[in-house]
Amino acid sequence: MVLAQKSAKHLVGRAMYGPGILVRTLSKPTREDRLGNRWQYHSRSDHHSKVACWGIVFDLLRTCPLLYRHVEAGRVYFGINHEMRDFVHDRKKNLDLVFCTRSGADVDDPALSLDRMARDLEIELDDKEKSEFAALPELRRAPVGSVLMALEAKACMTAHQRALPRLYDELNSSHLTVHGATDQAIAAGFAMVNIASRYLSPDLNKKNRAADPDWSTHDQPRDASLAVDKIRQLPKRAKPGDTGYDALAIVIVDCANDGSPVGLVSTPPAPQPGDIYHYASMIDRLAHIYATRFKDL
Repeated sequence: MVLAQKSAKHLVGRAMYGPGILVRTLSKPTREDRLGNRWQYHSRSDHHSKVACWGIVFDLLRTCPLLYRHVEAGRVYFGINHEMRDFVHDRKKNLDLVFCTRSGADVDDPALSLDRMARDLEIELDDKEKSEFAALPELRRAPVGSVLMALEAKACMTAHQRALPRLYDELNSSHLTVHGATDQAIAAGFAMVNIASRYLSPDLNKKNRAADPDWSTHDQPRDASLAVDKIRQLPKRAKPGDTGYDALAIVIVDCANDGSPVGLVSTPPAPQPGDIYHYASMIDRLAHIYATRFKDL
């Protein structure tokens, strides 16, 4: 795909596409286990995380004029599964996706692009999204130099109460690692919580999925609310030097994982417009922080 370049002045104030792209893409069973079962969501795959991060990048490029110009000028690239090392505590963690400067190596492989990432992940865009994506400057993947922003996406799909300590620890370790490596970097978190009352777990349905499926049942909306409340406890920061995420979003989905369409839930316990955990609030905050923090890049 040849990407046209347009002025960034028209980008502010547009609708957010990321959550819709996520549920539309996850509605297709594309994750195959070793027995040939195809799933919409599999806990041992990072597909959902990468799709969520791709949508965030898409919306940020549409929302943040400075980021748009930096990408257009070839100053900013992206990296996938980048290992960051906390200088303070000497711990390391792979982050799903980062905005970064280039380390110095040449980047001339057309396969290393956001467009190619979309095709590899089988991301589903509607006609309007395709048109807007084609109008963006080409964002290329490159060896990571300085990390400007790190994105981490996690999901809580079943056994909510039992999964909460691990979910919290994984999300909490991300911002600590990012800021332990470089305090100026922006740490962004994304959590997807399932509100489906019934769920088909890949771990419990390996050989018997078709003949005798083993359904996991949830007490909803209580279970989803517990997960949302736990994620809200994660630390957040207002400025460099503090501890916590710079921005954090929670998205509620209705996913039975049985091949039926995945729904995007906008009613509580989903964060409401204006809530700091609402997806649009996260994008707006990230765009503002980037414009302030990296204006001299």
